[in-house]
Amino acid sequence: MSSAPPTPSAPPARRLPLAGVLRLAKPSEIWFKPALSVVAAIAPPAFTLLALGRLDLVMYAMAGSLCALYAHSRPYAARARVLVRVVLGMLGGLGVALVAASLTGSAVVLVTVGALLAAAQKVLCDATRVGPPGNVVLTFVSSASLFAPQTLAQVPGHLALAAATGAWAWLVCMAPALVRPHGPERRATAAALKAAAGYADTGGTGEGHDRARAAGYTAVQAAWQSLLSTSAPSRTRRALERLVVRAEVALAAPAQAEAGRLRAWAGSLRGTGPVPETGLPHAAADELLGVAAARPLWSRLGPLTPLAARTALGCALAGYASLALGIGRPYWALVTAASLYQANIALTWSRAVQRVVGNVVGVLVFLAVVPLAHLGPAALVLCCLAFSFGAEVLISRNYWLGSVCVTPMALLITEFAGCQEAGTLMRERVVDTVVGALVGFAAAVAVTNRRAGDRVERALAAADRAREHTARLLAEPDPAPTALEFARRGLAVALSELRATADAAAGEWWQRALPQERVVLAEQSGHRTLAATARRQGLLPERDPATETEDARP
Repeated sequence: MSSAPPTPSAPPARRLPLAGVLRLAKPSEIWFKPALSVVAAIAPPAFTLLALGRLDLVMYAMAGSLCALYAHSRPYAARARVLVRVVLGMLGGLGVALVAASLTGSAVVLVTVGALLAAAQKVLCDATRVGPPGNVVLTFVSSASLFAPQTLAQVPGHLALAAATGAWAWLVCMAPALVRPHGPERRATAAALKAAAGYADTGGTGEGHDRARAAGYTAVQAAWQSLLSTSAPSRTRRALERLVVRAEVALAAPAQAEAGRLRAWAGSLRGTGPVPETGLPHAAADELLGVAAARPLWSRLGPLTPLAARTALGCALAGYASLALGIGRPYWALVTAASLYQANIALTWSRAVQRVVGNVVGVLVFLAVVPLAHLGPAALVLCCLAFSFGAEVLISRNYWLGSVCVTPMALLITEFAGCQEAGTLMRERVVDTVVGALVGFAAAVAVTNRRAGDRVERALAAADRAREHTARLLAEPDPAPTALEFARRGLAVALSELRATADAAAGEWWQRALPQERVVLAEQSGHRTLAATARRQGLLPERDPATETEDARP
């Protein structure tokens, strides 16, 4: 274990960031997949209900159709399982909401139920890493249903409609497997190679190398998770595994990596052509076992307790505040609060700003399209489809930009039961957004997360143990190739989790000073050990034994 003494760093800055909160990023490489999928999932049920003259049921049909937004980065075998869980989760939340709405007319009780559902949805989505879009869509569906007029006799029919459209959404999301069965794994591997190339460009010491290295290890871990979640190994999967190892090696020794070659490999993964061979040494090629980074679900729920408390309290108080102001749709404030909560206070603040800006601009967009939407029921459906497509196109650029389309879509959905006065809808939406953002953020500040520092200490200890174990294997004259591969992968996972934990804790308030210097030392010694391990495996040119021994030491 590192002998560096605990060195307290300065307390985290308490200023809330504004610069860059609204800055646009590059669009997601697969932005068109959720955008087209959600349109394909919504359109047939919506137009069928339009033909039947039952647009009042579109809200329940959309509950299932919106499940098409999930799991587009997952391999198809894993996607099938995840989508089933998403649909079942959506039906569970919807069922609780509809039963509650049929049993009581008390708005206070309904807001309380909605807040508890939102907290459960947030924790389960974060613990199972379902997303994007995570819990927000599920919370929108259940919260809106709480305030829809309902009787117990109607609940089974509405749930059946949602289940049918959920099944259709499952088919829509699985259909691309017929054309490109290994598409998600190829994209994840290409992303890892590109991220490694970006780090190689810095040489491991240039400007922004820390961020580039963290992004590289995150992409590599995502690629391993994608490959390990597939079915039985195939020739394509084995070739992709070798490419991910090449990305890992580039991260371990960026000065010796060829960024152009990594990018060329990434480019060759487009389409359905053959996966390039990387020429790994035979011993290394035989031991591509990977390390599953996922922990048991129960172990991931504990650290999310403060987040659950924030969500429940913030959503409840936001809904109560909306009721106190006489707003007829408190679920808008509730959903706004639920959408804010991120890994720490700093990120939650950024999301609050993005939500308010996006919703205000979206309300103005709604005002512009209302005349068109009121031309007839078909125009209303087409407007909703256009905004659902636009939201998925834009949201990867920045959350606020996607909200510009989500807001008018949510307002138009309320009109499926009958046209409403546009001015009232706009005023209520703006007030509920501001109330939800202010109250939700206040709850995030009030519910402290003092255990963030403890998690950094645990991540430090795990990284030190993994480094020491790997160093002991390197000291052996003839370590087993399988043990060495597992040790290298385990150390890479530990370092990746250490950086993610430290970044999350750095944005949290009301906690003791973080051991930033110890984190940096652990990362430096860990990455030196990774480089030494890669050389021992024959993945890098050999260096002087004295230098290699030095690389393995903290």
